[in-house]
Amino acid sequence: MTEKPYEDVRIEGHLIDSLMLPQVWDDIMDLDGEFEVLSFDVGRTKTETSTAVLRVFGRDATHLDTILRAITEHGVEAVAGSDATLEPAPQDGVFPERFYATTNMETHVRLGGEWVTVQNPEMDCGVRVDEAASRAETVAMNDVRAGELYVVGHSGVRVLPLERTRESQPFEFMASAVSSEKPKALIIREVARLLRHARESQKEIIAVVGPAVVHTGAGPHLARLIEAGYVTVLFGGNAVATHDCEAALLGTSLGISLKEGAPVAGGHEHHLRAINAIRRAGGFAAAVEQGVLTEGIMHTLVTTGTPYVLAGSLRDDGPMPGVIPDMLAAQAAMRPYCRRAGACLMLSSMLHSIATGNLLPAAVRTICVDINPAVVTKLADRGSFQAIGIVTDVGLFLEQLANELGCA
Repeated sequence: MTEKPYEDVRIEGHLIDSLMLPQVWDDIMDLDGEFEVLSFDVGRTKTETSTAVLRVFGRDATHLDTILRAITEHGVEAVAGSDATLEPAPQDGVFPERFYATTNMETHVRLGGEWVTVQNPEMDCGVRVDEAASRAETVAMNDVRAGELYVVGHSGVRVLPLERTRESQPFEFMASAVSSEKPKALIIREVARLLRHARESQKEIIAVVGPAVVHTGAGPHLARLIEAGYVTVLFGGNAVATHDCEAALLGTSLGISLKEGAPVAGGHEHHLRAINAIRRAGGFAAAVEQGVLTEGIMHTLVTTGTPYVLAGSLRDDGPMPGVIPDMLAAQAAMRPYCRRAGACLMLSSMLHSIATGNLLPAAVRTICVDINPAVVTKLADRGSFQAIGIVTDVGLFLEQLANELGCA
């Protein structure tokens, strides 16, 4: 009888509190693997970590490798440690076969017997290595260049997963599930605390904004947050800029009067007229300078010097000047802000929020707000404790948040 291939692995941390060990076991069994617990040393105090050593079995070497790659993201590392395996990229825009696909958690690779931190954590990338400089960093597929060295396989890779804190956190129970019945005042106080901390830490505070912010009449409250420095960069699309300018120039959003809440004659043309007015002026900054645009979110971004990235789509009218139609270029423009982020508000914009979430390191606290529970669940289900899901009207949320932060 042929003995099944196996590898001994170690995992350390708050294994019970954070459910790290059960997650590893589940992944092994879900992939039809087997395991044996060789040792399990449980921490005896709140600050002590636990350590487990497992023997993981696969049907064959390929099956074992699949299992080991799956459990690496939980912080598992081989007992018989070895350096990371490196292979050159065969051509521009193509990773080597079996390249290590990154998570957005803190990751280390072993080079020359030393653990090196992978710079700029981001999911769905490869790890490029400069052996001479002993440096490793994430690289998106489109940015790969032939001949560059990339990590392949799971050997020599160590991931530090997020763990549930041992300290008492009054908001922790709310971040674990999505519900419209959570106490909103307590949630908003906690969000305000997170934004204050990010601002004091001089981290970027990203607002990913959908047109519903304008439709609900919340544009002025978002402007208050921008003016007070609680939003340092805005991500959105052509729609939010268009309807914001439509509201500022014509008093409507999607042709609906923001004062009366009723359709106006010819309102279906208003978004086109708003785009035309900004294009005729030469852009948002020129429209503000010429006195064409005197209020609204885009006006506030211009007057405060707050940067923004507007990513286009196939359905855009116009588009507005400054909208980036190339998706890879838009992604590249967003990435530097995501790497410096301390918090992210995802405000009724599912697709742009998902794109932003894919660029954010796991440690960045994200606040996902939408009236639709399914949208909030999709955004908050990124598999980490840092996502806060809030099912509520985005207009009410922004007004209460701005008030809680004391924004003028």
